[in-house]
Order: sequence, then C-alpha cells, then structure tokens
Amino acid sequence: MNDIPDLGPLPKRVSVDVAQVERLIAEQFPQWAALPIAPVANSGWDNVTFHLGDTMLLRLPSAREYALAVDKEHQWLPVLAPALPCPIPVPLAKGEPGAGYPFSWSVFEWIEGQPASFKTVADPVGFAADLADFVVALQGVDASAGPQPGIHNWFRGATLLTYDEKAHGALSELRGHIDDKLALEIWKHAVESCWDGIDVWFHGDLAQGNLLLNGGKLHAVIDFGTCGVGDPACDLAIAWTLLTAEGRAVFRKRLAVDDALWSRGRGWALWKTLVTCANSLDSADAEAVDAHRVLDEILTEYSTR
Repeated sequence: MNDIPDLGPLPKRVSVDVAQVERLIAEQFPQWAALPIAPVANSGWDNVTFHLGDTMLLRLPSAREYALAVDKEHQWLPVLAPALPCPIPVPLAKGEPGAGYPFSWSVFEWIEGQPASFKTVADPVGFAADLADFVVALQGVDASAGPQPGIHNWFRGATLLTYDEKAHGALSELRGHIDDKLALEIWKHAVESCWDGIDVWFHGDLAQGNLLLNGGKLHAVIDFGTCGVGDPACDLAIAWTLLTAEGRAVFRKRLAVDDALWSRGRGWALWKTLVTCANSLDSADAEAVDAHRVLDEILTEYSTR
C-alpha cells in the first residue's frame, strides 16, 4: 500500500431512463415486468436508482468504473449482513447488460428510512454510539479474503497520498479564503501517518445519505459500493462531517482509535471538504455552506485536541 495509486481520468457516465429499465426487467426478470418503475429522488452519482414496485430497488452503475462494485456487492453483502447490528442492502438478483445498457446491475430489497442529518438525528450521542457499534461489528468480520483497495472503491483503504494532488490543488484555490496554513498542517500530519495493522473491513462512504434513520435513530446503512478491506481510516471521516463534538468523542472512544488512525480519518474528511469548498467558492448553496461548516469542525477540533 505504499505505492501511490493512479486515479485516472473522471469516469465517463451513461444515462439511463425508465423505458430502458422497463425493457431490462421485461427481458431478464419477466416475473417483475408488471411492477411500476420510477426514479428514486436523489439517487446519487455512482448509480442511477429506481423503485421497482413498492419493495425493491434497482441500482444501475453510471460508469464502467462504478460497475466494478457489482460483483463485489453480490459476493460480500450476504456475508456481511448477518454480522451487522442493523440492516444493509442484500442483493435479490443480478442483471446483465442489455436494452442498450452496457453494465451489470442489481436488484435489492428497498430499505425504508430517512437520511441522517443534524436536523433528523434525535440523539447525537446515542447515534454516534450506534454508528460506532456498526463499525466495530463490520471490522470484526473476517477480512482475510476481502477486496483490497482499487478502482472498484477509488482506493479507499489505501494511502491518503492517493489524494495528495487533489488536496494541494484545492488548498491553492482556497488560499486567502480559509486558514490554509492550518489546513495544510492537518493534511501533512495525516499523510505522514501510515497503516501498519491487520486489514479490516470498512464501508468506505459513511456519509449522511447512506445512513438511514427510523424515529431519529440509526436504522440501516446502505450503498456499499466503496467497501473493501485495508486501512479503516476512511470510515472515520463521518466524525467531522455529521457528528457533534460530544458524539465525536463517544465515537472515537467506542472504536478505541489511536492518534495516528484518528489523524488519517481527519485527513479523509479534510481532502473531500477542501475539494467541495474549492469547487463552490462563489456559491452559497446548501452543499457549499455544509462544506464550510465541516471545514470549521476539522480546524477547530485539530486546534483544541
């Protein structure tokens, strides 16, 4: 993991419409052909998602690189699910290219829930503890044969140096707009730390939209497209992007995270936040406001550690 992986160019995305999906279902799963199909609101970037009836979800990768996760999910999600304290998606069927769509795709059971946010989490400390318990359980699954970092998960689980160019590019654009010297210090501190432990499972994208609530409590964790085995630091980024200061302390204590791992987790949160801030310098939309909030969390937590 010491070599710096090449992320390559941005994936070339494909579009998928309802009529195309209807043909895929009719050709490959005629038993479901009579069920209504409708796009899912805010379906994400890596996959185009659709409701299939009232109880199923269709996930169609939007680019060849994202399609690499399909076989991984079909192999490993049924293995992970029984070991975890809350529901995760388990594939019901695997679709093949057809009807002008070029990649493999998946049918999942629909999991009800409300995306987590500062407004929707009922008890921030309890939520942090529940999320930590989920991560502990995930890391407890045998990782010896799990998928190593690669393009299938954009090298989550590998060295943070993978994103060094992106971080420095964003810092250059943000010079004069943020405390770039402090942000650079945090980044250098993170990339100087290396994982030398035993590989463990990680989700890879513990973000607000992938954490579902029921009654304000953690109910399910979805979208395992970036999962794999290796350095679990990427799963710590949520400590700054969603958790409160009190919740962050509980989360860290429950996971028994040492300073080096915590620093790398902070680094994962930082580079993504810097890129978002740099891409929205002249914007005041919700994403830009949230990115600056997260950056403030990172800078403040580091300065007062």
